[in-house]
Amino acid sequence: MILTPIPSDRLAGVFGRLAAEIEDPFARGVLAAIAATGADRAEGALAERHRREALALAAEFGIATVEGAPADAFSWDGHRLRADTEAYVLLHEVAHYQLAAPERRTAIDFGLGPGPDTTNREAAERASILPVLERDREEAMVSLLGILWEAECGHPALASFLDQNWLAGVGSEADARHFAAVLHRLHARGFVDATGHPTRRLRSEPDDLSA
Repeated sequence: MILTPIPSDRLAGVFGRLAAEIEDPFARGVLAAIAATGADRAEGALAERHRREALALAAEFGIATVEGAPADAFSWDGHRLRADTEAYVLLHEVAHYQLAAPERRTAIDFGLGPGPDTTNREAAERASILPVLERDREEAMVSLLGILWEAECGHPALASFLDQNWLAGVGSEADARHFAAVLHRLHARGFVDATGHPTRRLRSEPDDLSA
């Protein structure tokens, strides 16, 4: 749910303010690439093509899929991805798969607790592993990486950028700091290259739950 809806005729101005708050060219360039994709979700045959492209990317990572929608139980049951959903949901799950510690790739909803479409919430809560603060940090990275996969595939990444509330402050300095910080974390960990494109890296490091 978009916390701060932005009319289409104001988007350019909001993005202009956001870009002006970002100092480094790398982050500005990535923001511009997202903005250039458009904010209208695909429909009909185009939406189905996008879904199949997302499933093809999932297959490249060795991610198994199963028929059915996330609302049948979970998006990720610890072994398979529910295939009957929108492309942007599938790409978001690919990003989850990349960023999850190896031991959490076999956990329901990647050990992060129930996702927005999860209906078997009790099972997802039992499978939760990460503390809330670490969960939120990873969710932000997953969100942006999934959006960058949308841009990479030529899908309307800007729609997800808005849906996932990257402009909750309507282009504020706080929005700019958050975007740049999350992007640089992805880059530092090898999930985004020096040109802002997502990589095929899978996380190999375990979670540090000692704190």
